[in-house]
Amino acid sequence: MANYIIIGGDGKEYGPIASADIRQWLAEGRLNAQSLAKAESDAEFRPLEKFPEFADIFTSRALGIIAPPTNSILSADDYELDLGGCVSGGFELVKKNFGLLFLCVLVLFAIQIGLSIFLNLTLVTGLGKIFTSVPATLAIGFLVMALDSLVLGPLLGGFYFVYLKTIRGEVTGVGDVFTGFQKAYSQLFFGSLVVSLISSACMLPFSYVAAEKINPLVQQLQHLKDQQTAPTEMGNIMSQMFSAYASALPILLVCLIPLTYLTVCWQFTLPLIIDKQLGFVAAMRISWKRVNQHWWQVFGLTILVGLVSLSGVLACGIGIIFTIPIGFAAMMTGYETIFSAKKNYP
Repeated sequence: MANYIIIGGDGKEYGPIASADIRQWLAEGRLNAQSLAKAESDAEFRPLEKFPEFADIFTSRALGIIAPPTNSILSADDYELDLGGCVSGGFELVKKNFGLLFLCVLVLFAIQIGLSIFLNLTLVTGLGKIFTSVPATLAIGFLVMALDSLVLGPLLGGFYFVYLKTIRGEVTGVGDVFTGFQKAYSQLFFGSLVVSLISSACMLPFSYVAAEKINPLVQQLQHLKDQQTAPTEMGNIMSQMFSAYASALPILLVCLIPLTYLTVCWQFTLPLIIDKQLGFVAAMRISWKRVNQHWWQVFGLTILVGLVSLSGVLACGIGIIFTIPIGFAAMMTGYETIFSAKKNYP
């Protein structure tokens, strides 16, 4: 059986180790397809994905069906989240690396807003004038979601990658925000799409009822605008729209129960894909199992991060671009604790 020499993430050589060890380390996320290695008889190092004997691992991973049999993430020790510690750790991280993390947020916002405007102008507005039925409206929404995931899935993966490297003291830059487009693109896309589709399915009853009640009123409002009708009549339509939303509120509250639970369970899917080089199925499974060990703690962190991020609205709205980096940093600090079973804050 061949033995191998590995170059670790710290640039040092390790080995010789057996192929079984390499498979184990790949499953644990300690190595990935780009990790350099060579057999003892080889003269040069090359990426692990170039070794025929490990091709089955990367083929399975590309299909998103890999499930590490003895993954250290699942067998790791229990964890305990200090919510205040995560937020304070996130604050310190942003304070020390403000320029980098702030620019990453600006890049994310710019692309997200640009993509949203483009999709709304080309699809939602265009197709909405042609297809006015409720099923067609919902179908347009799902189509927009799929196209959105093509860009935002890999983009968010790279965004998390920058934060994790910063937390670990590794060299990174704004350009790494786009790492997801070169590394694990398909898995980040599918991970984003599947989670979004399941979340939308949770909201389907409310979306259907709301669209059924609101669509006719929107058409009436548009017609009144085209006819330059008096503001009083338009105000009456707006009042009816408000009443329609209010009548659908009980359905919304029911839909929010599974939506909240699943969103919390799967919110670490993209970080796991980019960080551990997992297929999206394995990443969703691991995120689910680890979060459910202390779901209420993770839920508390999610709420706290949301409050910290939105607190910037109080500063005339502009402060949100300063508080959101802290929110992301706090969440990724929590990620490090959950998936390494150790504290990553003072």
